Amino acid sequence: MPKRIAFTGGSGKAGRHVVPWLVGKGHEVLNLDLAPLDHPGVNTLITDITDGGQMFNALTTHFGFDGFEKGAPAAPVDAVVHFAAVPRVLINPDDETFRVNTLGTYNVIEAAMKLGIRKVIIASSETTYGVCFAEGDKDFHRFPLEEDYDVDPMDSYGLSKVCNEKTARAFAMRFGADIYALRIGNVIEPHEYDQFPGFVANPMSRKRNAWSYIDARDLGQMVHLCLEKDGLGFEVFNATNDTITANEPTREFLARYAPNTPVTRELEEFEAPLSNRKIRDVLGFSEEHNWRKYV
Repeated sequence: MPKRIAFTGGSGKAGRHVVPWLVGKGHEVLNLDLAPLDHPGVNTLITDITDGGQMFNALTTHFGFDGFEKGAPAAPVDAVVHFAAVPRVLINPDDETFRVNTLGTYNVIEAAMKLGIRKVIIASSETTYGVCFAEGDKDFHRFPLEEDYDVDPMDSYGLSKVCNEKTARAFAMRFGADIYALRIGNVIEPHEYDQFPGFVANPMSRKRNAWSYIDARDLGQMVHLCLEKDGLGFEVFNATNDTITANEPTREFLARYAPNTPVTRELEEFEAPLSNRKIRDVLGFSEEHNWRKYV
């Protein structure tokens, strides 16, 4: 069923692909961001997620001027998708990255819960697995990386995402809500597939991303599936495409390039080390943009 969705961060790298995907599925979307999004039928409300009052207001506003024709103030939205954040380290000082990401997520979820909105999707990150922004060459604890992993980042960005997952879990329990966290892998836009020959030629350049990725359009499908699935409470899902960014089968590749990391279950032939098996099994995700189609 189509929903009225408030989408924070819709102007960002991932959001500008996910928002059109949701609109294409019939959802009505209001973009909450500090920068506008150029997409027909989607208005942007300039909103600072670190201001709790702005978040309460933004979740109860008209999506456009036509809302005034209905003769009543706007009701709270049906769902919130929260992607707004400082998107990585080395953009702001570390303390500011941590402040914006944790306080912003708290404000978004608190406003949603106290307004009676019981479906929230938040953007977590592959950085929670601790290697992406690690100091030096750090090995993963095990492969495949799955949602029960002992996440242990040492950077401000990854740490903020771990805290955000805990915030989401707390609110989901308190309010009996569905809040799903997507641990989003390295986002690849359609024009970026020309990078993949370099990834294959230099395998160790992809270790920090666990030799995995997510097509921005397939991420849109994942968000839609999360919106459609009710009753799970708090859940974490890896958000990656199906296959490893290498030509070798995964088991042989990891034996060569990550020999010190144990493999704890049987792997599909080309399964991404940052595995999406849970989101395939639970939500029915089926990728449309395998990198081999474009390279």
